[in-house]
Amino acid sequence: MGGQRTPAAAQTAEVETGAASAAYRLAAALDELAGLDAATLARRWRRDFGSAAPPGLSPALRARILAHRLQIRALGDLDRDTAQTLGRLSAGRGTGPGRDRSEPGAAATATAIAIPVPDRRGQTPGVQLSREWGGRMHTVTVLDVGYAWEGATYPSLSRVAHAITGTKWNGPRFFGLRERAEVATGAGRQRVARRAPA
Repeated sequence: MGGQRTPAAAQTAEVETGAASAAYRLAAALDELAGLDAATLARRWRRDFGSAAPPGLSPALRARILAHRLQIRALGDLDRDTAQTLGRLSAGRGTGPGRDRSEPGAAATATAIAIPVPDRRGQTPGVQLSREWGGRMHTVTVLDVGYAWEGATYPSLSRVAHAITGTKWNGPRFFGLRERAEVATGAGRQRVARRAPA
C-alpha cells in the first residue's frame, strides 16, 4: 500500500508534470523565437497576426511582441479588472470615489498621473558610476551583488560613498543618481500637467 498513490496524489503529480512540461515548451519556443532572422520573423508575424508587421517595427521589437503573445497563450493575460484599470490610467481618467463602475466613463475625473521612472543605472550589473571627490576621480562598477571600488566589494552605494569620503552619504545621491531621477520625474509631471484639462 505504501508504493501506491492515492487518486488525488496521482492527479497532483500529473498537474505538476504538465506544468513543468508547459514551462519547458514555452522556454523552448522563446529560445527558438530569439534565434529567428528578420524574414522568418516577418512570416511568423503574418501567421500569428494575420497581416504584415507595421512598417518601421524593428526585428528585435517584432520578436518581443511575438514572445509576449506566446507567453499570453501559455500563461494567460491580465484579468478584466486590471486591464480596465490600466486602460483608465493610460487614458488619464481616475478611479475616484465618485466613479460608478456600472457605467463606462461615468463620473470620470481627469487625473494628472506622474509615474516616476526609476534610474536603474546604479543597479544594472556592468555599469560604471564615476564621481570626483578630493581632487581625484572615483569609479565604481556595479556587480550582480554589490559594488566594486578599489579592489573591494561593498553591499551598497552608501557604503562606497562612506569609504570614499569618510562621512555618511546617501550613495545614489553621492553618485548623482537621485538628481537624475528627480529631474526625470519633474519632467514627467510637467508633461502630464500640460495634457490635463483645466
